[in-house]
Amino acid sequence: MFEKLFTDGPTVERYRTAPLLDERLCWLEHCAGTGVQPYTLCQVAIAQVHLVHRLDLQAGDRIDIRRIEAAAEQWSMPGGRRSNKHARPDAQRKFVGRAVRWLRFADMFEEEPCLPRHAHTDEVAIFARRMRTERGWAKETVLCCCNAVDRFFDRLNDRGITLDSVRIADIDDQIAYWHACGLSRVTIKDYAERLRTFFRFAEGRGWCMAGLADGILPPRFYPGETIPKGLDRDEAMRLLATTEGDRPADIRARAILMLLITYGLRAGEVAGLRLDDLDWVEERLQVRCPKPGRTHHYPLSRSVGQAILRYLREVRPRCPERRLFLTLKAPVRPITGPTVSDVVRGRVDRIGIAARRRGAHALRHGTAQHLLDHGLSMKEHLCLVSMPIQVQIHDFRSVI
Repeated sequence: MFEKLFTDGPTVERYRTAPLLDERLCWLEHCAGTGVQPYTLCQVAIAQVHLVHRLDLQAGDRIDIRRIEAAAEQWSMPGGRRSNKHARPDAQRKFVGRAVRWLRFADMFEEEPCLPRHAHTDEVAIFARRMRTERGWAKETVLCCCNAVDRFFDRLNDRGITLDSVRIADIDDQIAYWHACGLSRVTIKDYAERLRTFFRFAEGRGWCMAGLADGILPPRFYPGETIPKGLDRDEAMRLLATTEGDRPADIRARAILMLLITYGLRAGEVAGLRLDDLDWVEERLQVRCPKPGRTHHYPLSRSVGQAILRYLREVRPRCPERRLFLTLKAPVRPITGPTVSDVVRGRVDRIGIAARRRGAHALRHGTAQHLLDHGLSMKEHLCLVSMPIQVQIHDFRSVI
């Protein structure tokens, strides 16, 4: 490994004879396997050796963040490395990050204890567990509800109010506060409903006074008043036209946009696609929908299949990860739902489309509106766009 990073013989020997050779090499090989470039690998190796010598690290040591930051401060001083100048703040920050990632990988990093966010962290955790296991809520639904409850208790902590002493006036004050902050009526309605769900659960456990849940009255909401306007078909085609190129970012973006435009998928559903979800023999696509908690099967559109195949052949790194879409830069890892929305948002901004919603959900609403305008169901729509892909299974295996 060191022979590939350094050309000078004495330098290679110095890195080979430094302490914790196996631990350092194991991390460097792991980074190389995730697509980290040689220059960055060289910087990682340099940070490792500096840290080993400055902290006199030995096998089995446990290092906390304060010792790493102290070592980084010494390293950044003039003369602390091969330079008479003080290191830039971003260089010092990168040194700390590289050290933490290596030590955590080597099980040598001492994690700081996670302090409770507020006095009722345990109650919120019990609530989350019950909603997930007994009521079958999706992970994201539980997270959104618990975030609302956590924000409520954060403000109660500042006022010294505990759960068993909460009154309906305290809840009204919280809702009024968020209204004064400029949140929309729909957002406040969602917030109030999440609080009501938690307090109904808390009443059943005897954590708070009875009747609080029934006293929470969300703002009135009129159906259809905030139906968001998605991108129309012309705007979606203009957006797709921005991916007509040979750059890796364009090729990956085209596959993502084709899935969003053709099937109206959510960002999280696109991010969650796996290689096994593509059945090239039967020409079918399997999509796991975490929000309703079920799996859908769609015919695989020819245009979508071709876009995905090009991404697989020309862009996707060859690695054991089974998720379909991966990051373009090292370390290679699966993309997330917000990344999918960022792909859409960046290209919407680039071509100057003025829309209230600019993320992946704008394309979902646009697809629904397109079907409604033409009196088509999703099944009829997919029958029109699905044509034989003529891809042999061995062709698919050759790209992974």
